[in-house]
Amino acid sequence: MAYLALYRAFRPTSLNDVVRQEHIVTVLKNQIATGRVGHAYLFCGPRGTGKTSIAKIFAMSINCENPVDGSPCGKCFACRALSDPANLDISEIDAASNNGVDEMRDLREKVQYPPVAGKYKVYIIDEVHMLSPGAFNALLKTLEEPPAHAVFILATTESAKIPATILSRCMRFDFKLIPQADLEERLRYVFDSIGKKYESEAISAIARAGAGSVRDMLSIADTCVSYASGTLTYADVTTVLGGADFSGVAAFCEAVLCGNAGEAFERAEAFLAAGKSVGVLVKDVMNFLNSCAVAKICRDGKNILALPDSNYAEVLRVAKAADGHGLLRASEIFAEVEQTLKYSASPRILFETAVLKASMPKNDYDIEALLTRIAALEKRLEDGAIVQAATTPVEKEPEPTVAAKPVERVIEKPLVKESVAPEMEAPPDEEETGGNVYFDEGFLPQKKTVEKPTVATTSTPTVKTGVKGDAKSVFGTFLRSLRKTGKSGVLFAICMDLEYAYEGDTFTFYTDSETIYNSLVKPEHYPIIKASFEGIGVAESGFAIKLRGKAADTFNRDLDALKQTFNGVKIDVK
Repeated sequence: MAYLALYRAFRPTSLNDVVRQEHIVTVLKNQIATGRVGHAYLFCGPRGTGKTSIAKIFAMSINCENPVDGSPCGKCFACRALSDPANLDISEIDAASNNGVDEMRDLREKVQYPPVAGKYKVYIIDEVHMLSPGAFNALLKTLEEPPAHAVFILATTESAKIPATILSRCMRFDFKLIPQADLEERLRYVFDSIGKKYESEAISAIARAGAGSVRDMLSIADTCVSYASGTLTYADVTTVLGGADFSGVAAFCEAVLCGNAGEAFERAEAFLAAGKSVGVLVKDVMNFLNSCAVAKICRDGKNILALPDSNYAEVLRVAKAADGHGLLRASEIFAEVEQTLKYSASPRILFETAVLKASMPKNDYDIEALLTRIAALEKRLEDGAIVQAATTPVEKEPEPTVAAKPVERVIEKPLVKESVAPEMEAPPDEEETGGNVYFDEGFLPQKKTVEKPTVATTSTPTVKTGVKGDAKSVFGTFLRSLRKTGKSGVLFAICMDLEYAYEGDTFTFYTDSETIYNSLVKPEHYPIIKASFEGIGVAESGFAIKLRGKAADTFNRDLDALKQTFNGVKIDVK
């Protein structure tokens, strides 16, 4: 006898053998038991989920003289007659190749003849969405009022292409994808039946590649059985699927997530030079990044991924070292590449561009790239890669109790930036500081002596704060204190773009935007700024936030008009 593929040899012969689809099996069993058989059924759902198999079993069951739990007994006269491929009572029509009007007209004429062996004449029309509009019209009247002995079962993977006039005349059943646990159980049964030895990780890999389809899974398993003469291993399945080496993909993804563009590009070139398909390589990278995400956020990641211990340890190591924003950003970049590969004439260049973009967040300006850079800087600070300069706290002199100073809105003259003294060293390049000199006080220019400019009438008092240095160093220390407080992401970004200077002994922020000013002084932001200044030894009376320009001018004019209108009423500005 000729060899039968696994998906044909292990096709279900009873409703109890069907993998999952309990919601459909239960309805069909009850209809067979009660004799309430409909005249038209529509089976729709993904490929390989049992549509045609259940249609054949149901066609046999409704003709069986003694059905057993909704399934054909296989012993009665009708079952033996219908098992013969030459029988005329069960007709399976492929609508992909018989989609014309003439075929449907021929069916309409033959359906009038009564069945030979059983009670019903069943027509199974597979891929019914492929019928032409004329063929649907030819089928419509017969489907609406068929003979009492006729039953139509329409099967399709694209129910949206079927006319509403056909849909409304059918009893619809939607098939669902098979869960991976059920696929693994079915595959173990198949391998045990044929005497094939296997590793549990290999079973999981084949089931995962089946993507919810029993037929796809068994087709892959058939190839794997022919490839491995002994015990089927995880490595054998990876080879059959055409994927890249797991450790190589892990090293590539690690280089991408760590921002090592050179190593990532070299490994990508090595994969492509070895003849790996760009599409398969992108799929392998996405699977590894997805595994990293599962290992990073799920406590039971090992059981979910079902990887060999050595492979899961590699995934866990890369996941722990990766930042969440960077992992999400890389996954989105390669997912976009997978979508555009089918339309690209140069898939290799498209993939290499994605590798460079994913591994070089410093050269990208989207929000995920910026968040990735901030997270990397925070990690460097935590690990001590950026050493903060030691500072000696200044003893604070006793200060009299002063009422909290309200935030003022004043019109300011254009701010003159403080110039660097000749004896100060030049500030370092951006590459030396990681892209932001504010994160490390050690990188800030150091003065040999700190002097305050004097006014003609009075001398500038000394700033009594818990930090040392000029306005620039105080600003850098404030930013570090702000980053340590919770919920300061947006506020931190706003403060980095503010201008600042000392007004006497008051450290003052300036902005020309009324929107930014209102954001700084609103109840959820101002306490955070106050707490950050207090953390570096600056009391609330030692800092201020001021609005400059036309917005402040308009505000002051409106305030003056309000005071004139309500003369004698005290108006507090906060």
